[in-house]
Amino acid sequence: MRNLIAFLWKNYFFFLFIILEVIAFSLIVNNNYYQRRVVYNSTNDFTGGLLEKIDTFSEYLTLKNANKILAEENARFFNMLPSTYIKSDTSRFFINDTIYNRHYNYISAKVISNSINRRNNYLKINKGSAHGLMADMAILSPDGVVGQIIEVSENFSSVMSILNSNTRISAKLKKNNQVGSLFWDGKNYRFGKLVDIPSHVEFNIGDTIVTSGFSYIYPEGQIIGVVKDFRIKTGDNFYNIDVQFAVDYNNIFYIYAVKNLMREELLDLEKSEIKE
Repeated sequence: MRNLIAFLWKNYFFFLFIILEVIAFSLIVNNNYYQRRVVYNSTNDFTGGLLEKIDTFSEYLTLKNANKILAEENARFFNMLPSTYIKSDTSRFFINDTIYNRHYNYISAKVISNSINRRNNYLKINKGSAHGLMADMAILSPDGVVGQIIEVSENFSSVMSILNSNTRISAKLKKNNQVGSLFWDGKNYRFGKLVDIPSHVEFNIGDTIVTSGFSYIYPEGQIIGVVKDFRIKTGDNFYNIDVQFAVDYNNIFYIYAVKNLMREELLDLEKSEIKE
């Protein structure tokens, strides 16, 4: 305290000068219209810019929560789409008085780890069996197909990415419904391969590739990518098609786990066919 008093006493001329300058500046601003307008406008510009930056920063801090809310809203929206239901025979009577039975259920989740630079890539998401997730559920992003769940714990799930040597997806050309098999060749994470499309089929670069719906995992019509290039060897009966993925697998944060509610029924039917 003694040092502070000594400092103020030693420099009191300087502080007195500053105080008198502030008083003089205030008198000039308050008693002159032009100077007052200049100061007010400058102050408004400064404070406005500062408040705008603070608001932008606040929006950034709340972006994480906003994205989570948006993902949950989208999941609820997907659950209401007609494609989520399967249309049943209208000649039959249903207790719930509807001609539609729910076929798929969408659950939003967040990606907590991801890889793209390995031969077999996986993701982990922050929901598990406690949230209704189980193995063999499809994983989609807002942009398209991501992969499928292979293992779950109570609160987390492991997802086999489309960027995995063990992944095979039944896919089709959207324009003509020609079905083939899609996989990743382990090279560029932005491109995959579509094979088993017969040589007589006509299509063009830029045509859309979607899921066929022939598996019990992926709903039909989910976008995978577009035709980037194609070729056929002499004497071969099938195209080798390069597909540019719709999803940037290095930039995935929120996903949707898709449960086929009729999968067990379909598998039981398949088992009975094998027995015969």
